[in-house]
Amino acid sequence: MFTNRERELEVLEQRYASDRAELFILYGRRRVGKTELLREFCRDKRHIFYVADLGTEATALAEFTRRISVFAYGRPDAISPFASWDAAFEFLVPYANEERLVVVLDEFTYLIQINSAIPSILQRLWDTRLKDTRIMLILCGSYVGMMEQHVLAYRAPLYGRRTGQWKLAPLDFWAAQAFFPRLNAEDKVRAFAVLGGIPAYLVHFQNADDLGTAIAENILRPGVFLYEEPRFLLLEELREPHKYFAILEAIAGGKTRHNEIAQAAGINTSSLRFYLDTLQEMDLVERVVPATVEKPHKYKRAIYRLKDNFFRFWFRFVYPNRSILEGGDVAYVQRHVTRFLDEFTTLIFEDISRQYVMRLYHTGRLTWVPERVGAWWDGREEIDVVAINFREGHVLVGECKWSTRPVGMNVLQALMAKAGRLPLARGQEVTYALFSRTGFTHEVQQYAKAGGNVVLVGLEDIVRG
Repeated sequence: MFTNRERELEVLEQRYASDRAELFILYGRRRVGKTELLREFCRDKRHIFYVADLGTEATALAEFTRRISVFAYGRPDAISPFASWDAAFEFLVPYANEERLVVVLDEFTYLIQINSAIPSILQRLWDTRLKDTRIMLILCGSYVGMMEQHVLAYRAPLYGRRTGQWKLAPLDFWAAQAFFPRLNAEDKVRAFAVLGGIPAYLVHFQNADDLGTAIAENILRPGVFLYEEPRFLLLEELREPHKYFAILEAIAGGKTRHNEIAQAAGINTSSLRFYLDTLQEMDLVERVVPATVEKPHKYKRAIYRLKDNFFRFWFRFVYPNRSILEGGDVAYVQRHVTRFLDEFTTLIFEDISRQYVMRLYHTGRLTWVPERVGAWWDGREEIDVVAINFREGHVLVGECKWSTRPVGMNVLQALMAKAGRLPLARGQEVTYALFSRTGFTHEVQQYAKAGGNVVLVGLEDIVRG
């Protein structure tokens, strides 16, 4: 199922429409939908789509030759395998001289593992033969760190040759919910809390009409794709998967500070930053600071949390219960999930609410542009949603309630009191926002109508987007 990605397709189409050679880099974590995006882009274009695999350089060249042969002659065996990458691309030059030709090298990091000189070879080919043609060469890779080191970095051979690049991010809630057409609004949020925005995970729930059953059948049952997915992904992507696993386990267990994580994972504090940086590049972990911090990269008291929803779910409900699940008692764990799923969803509802702030601006319910949106805490109080325009001095503070009771005046008054502790809110006109799963009391609704600086956002508003 291909959905959304209009922005990414537009970027690719703009590069395709140029009147020059293009070298485009598409990268991002595995399962995020890079290959599907490129296949959709190539669907109505002259193209060669080559997917690399682990093996020898000879087998890689042989497969690339077959892809070229199908393009040029309509069958895979019309050309003898090229002896070198130079020979293969030399063959393509006439096909790209007069008319646009798209060439995709997917899983490019596998080629680098096969032959670390591949980026240098492509650099030479680009400089001497390809840059004066109408080729659109797309290099696509999954291991973010390797792509950045060997392709995007300043010292990388291809640095300065690329004409565009895009890091493909997971789908947001509004795109992801298209995979759950049969679920009600609450279960769409819960399903996103479980799976996140990775298309390869979402597709397993696309026919679900009961969320509990879908979780049991597609995640909790040993042998299904998602049951061991976090473990397999780390094994596929990383050289020291056991260390990354220990870090993820520590963060999932509530260790959020740098020193706490290092101690729990058994990793030297000086080495931990490298591993955390890699996990951030893979969109598995995020570094979080209060929204009011003007220079986040210099803030020394940042916390770390799992950014990937499915990894959060897996470490919370699957990993600790493997013995029970592999013993065959899926129903027991399913009941446990059902009991705690709303508690688990609360944090993700806060994330979705923070993302919804920009939609408040685009729909005119917020009259100023949020320059930064996040949360805030000071050790005594915390605010779920804080949006700031530093230059104009605007502030929005919000409270999120994923509960079965309508939000009342007590919640609004408590939010106003907490806003008084927010340094940037002092002396400013503050907008208050309440985000609620089950609506608002009549008193709050009347206050919002009369006050002008209170925004109420219900679940239906959020799901509708």
